[in-house]
Amino acid sequence: MIILAIETSCDETAVAIIKSGKENFTILSEAVSSQIKIHAEWGGVVPNLAAREHLKNIIPVIEYSLKKANVNPKEIDLIATTKGPGLIPALLIGNSVSKTLAWIWGKPLLGINHIEGHIYSNFVDPHPSPSPKTGKGWRVAPGEGKIKFPVLCLIVSGGHTQLVLMKDHLQYKIIGQTLDDAAGEAFDKVARMLGLGYPGGPAIAAGAAKFKIQNSQPKAGRPWAEKLKVNFPRPMINSKDFNFSFSGLKTAVLYEIKKLKTINQEQKTIICHEFQQAVIDVLISKAIRAVKKFNPKTIMIAGGVSANKELRCQLKQTLKKLFPALLYREPDARYSIDNAVMIAAAANFRWQKMSIKQKNYSLNNWKIFATDANLKLT
Repeated sequence: MIILAIETSCDETAVAIIKSGKENFTILSEAVSSQIKIHAEWGGVVPNLAAREHLKNIIPVIEYSLKKANVNPKEIDLIATTKGPGLIPALLIGNSVSKTLAWIWGKPLLGINHIEGHIYSNFVDPHPSPSPKTGKGWRVAPGEGKIKFPVLCLIVSGGHTQLVLMKDHLQYKIIGQTLDDAAGEAFDKVARMLGLGYPGGPAIAAGAAKFKIQNSQPKAGRPWAEKLKVNFPRPMINSKDFNFSFSGLKTAVLYEIKKLKTINQEQKTIICHEFQQAVIDVLISKAIRAVKKFNPKTIMIAGGVSANKELRCQLKQTLKKLFPALLYREPDARYSIDNAVMIAAAANFRWQKMSIKQKNYSLNNWKIFATDANLKLT
């Protein structure tokens, strides 16, 4: 079957078309129209501005995707769209277009949870065999390295930080989550404090990487490193639960910046490194504690912040040392950030689990489908 997926939960207008089988699927086309440059001026995403850009871009992106996939509307078997969570003005554009297409084309429609999409980005094989038709043969990885349940997934994004336990496909139990700011939100806010621009995640990571290079030099060659010693807190790292909190860490950075009064580039790199390491320490500590308690067979990472190279590296090394038999999976970095391929992947699994009656009923979803900015993962 051929699935058309649309993702507009924030500031990316994304469309993907996949051809799915029982054990695999092939990406026929994918496209993302980014709004980063537009929102950078404001230091973050402006919801109504994002919606206007989605409205301007979504039809051209869909048309481009259909043409690139060499697929016409009659060949589409299913339309999938992000139902929530996300920014309500942005979600409404993607949902309205999806419902209209489902009505006009007479196609079934599925609403997909954005977080579920991030989880299922891990089921897209990062080492595909090329398809003769497209050169892109992305599969649900069979054989060695196949994801086994139960699965523990660490979701780290701009809006969410959660630990989710999965006993099987589409079965979720949230065992821990942030009590205030999400990790990605803290990255953005700290980057803004330091004047590093938007998006904050890549900017903080770049500063931390620069510090790492400079810190590898002999002490005589880096006297600046002795001028500023920062030790930020690791909030809730010793708590007995699996919840997170990053608001206090963000405030600690603010106080440090105020204490300095004026801050140079070298000091910024030190703060970037220590802030990033504080976040990583908390994330890994909570994940390790959850592994010890729930004994999953696979641990996965997902969400925009999961693209952070240092987080990936340290988590992988720690898991390998402590749990050598545990399978670790991470999505290809391009699918860590918001995209429509992950929505199509999740829709593919949902469709396979549905009964004939449910599939037939989904033909009328365009009539009753409702956007939910606070949609829960259930």
